[in-house]
Amino acid sequence: MSELYELPDGWEWKSLGQLCDFVRGPFGGSLKKQIFTESGNAVYEQSHAIYNQFDEIRYFIDDEKFEEMKRFELRPNSLIMSCSGTIGKVAIVPKSIKKGIINQALLMLTPNDELNNIFLKLMMESNFFQTLLSENSTGATIANVASVKVLKEIKIPLPPLSEQQRIVSKLDNLFEKIDKAIELHQQNIDGIDGFMASVLNEVFLELEGRYGVIKINNIVQETKNKTPKNNSETPFTYIDISSIDNKSFKIVAPKKLIGKEAPSRAKKEVIYGDIVYSTTRPNLKNISIIKEKYDNPIASTGFCVLRVNQKAINNYLFYYLITDKLFEQIEPNIRGSQYPATSDRFLKNCNIPNTPLKIQQKTVKYLDEISQKIEKLKALQIEKKKSLKALKSSILDRAFRGEL
Repeated sequence: MSELYELPDGWEWKSLGQLCDFVRGPFGGSLKKQIFTESGNAVYEQSHAIYNQFDEIRYFIDDEKFEEMKRFELRPNSLIMSCSGTIGKVAIVPKSIKKGIINQALLMLTPNDELNNIFLKLMMESNFFQTLLSENSTGATIANVASVKVLKEIKIPLPPLSEQQRIVSKLDNLFEKIDKAIELHQQNIDGIDGFMASVLNEVFLELEGRYGVIKINNIVQETKNKTPKNNSETPFTYIDISSIDNKSFKIVAPKKLIGKEAPSRAKKEVIYGDIVYSTTRPNLKNISIIKEKYDNPIASTGFCVLRVNQKAINNYLFYYLITDKLFEQIEPNIRGSQYPATSDRFLKNCNIPNTPLKIQQKTVKYLDEISQKIEKLKALQIEKKKSLKALKSSILDRAFRGEL
């Protein structure tokens, strides 16, 4: 656990157990899908803490089940914290919420009269607290917040209530200005993305008008499915593009995970130069080109592997695949409510301008030049956003050392 530091006069270290009432959500088996109803009392999930919103409810329980689980009722002005996977995201429960309970992935903290709930939220968002939380989490693959008993023992710096209120007010004023600056940079990023998207649409619309269209299936080769066998002597390179930004207009190399056990869903062979397109949400539309010669590379069934034939160059196909025009063709064929997805067949059946190879090469050269300039502008805006967010973190840490 991180070492405690010296506090200003009038401040003291107190454990969360001394300052808050804790309620961890029920065991997962208590909220099986068959008990959910179409309406009734809300079941609040991690997403409500992660996105700080309480209006969109996916699951409900009836009054009888609510009474049975009343100890997990969500209380206005309390805080909820995400406890699994994306841990440590905090939101204050508004006064006018729909009656309901928390699920197993949430922790509810209700501060006593010594502790301002906004002060606590800001404290829990600080690097100091997030480090403590990380040090007390469990799980190698999916992080989980430690037991309530451990969390109650975490000590936080506590100033008098009047000082808490002053700090909250000061941070509110500072963060309002910083957030406006961050929003401005995000608007610039969105504008840059919008410009590139419009360039792509205009280019391919012109090519379509000039040369007509052809099915993608006619410019790609057949690729093999592959049932990998785990071999301790031959590590697999698992191709993962889930982390690539959907709005990336540059050719990005996918993340590779090297291991000696092949993931169960990894059944597609990929080679240098292949395009991989994610056909399943939440990563639907993520796309990349295999830019390295990996050892024994494989991709999961959630990706469509596109290998161009002699009628096309892969960068040309890549640029078309990230256009709005292409997605408009796919969208009507997306199926599934919980895990929406399309298929390789639907993707390959989409139209693409039937452009001669020489024109494809000129098109790619033109789009590469624009993309490189755009990415430099975008990177500058992203860096400025990061700097402002780092400034917020620095101010938070100073605040809870009594230096604000």
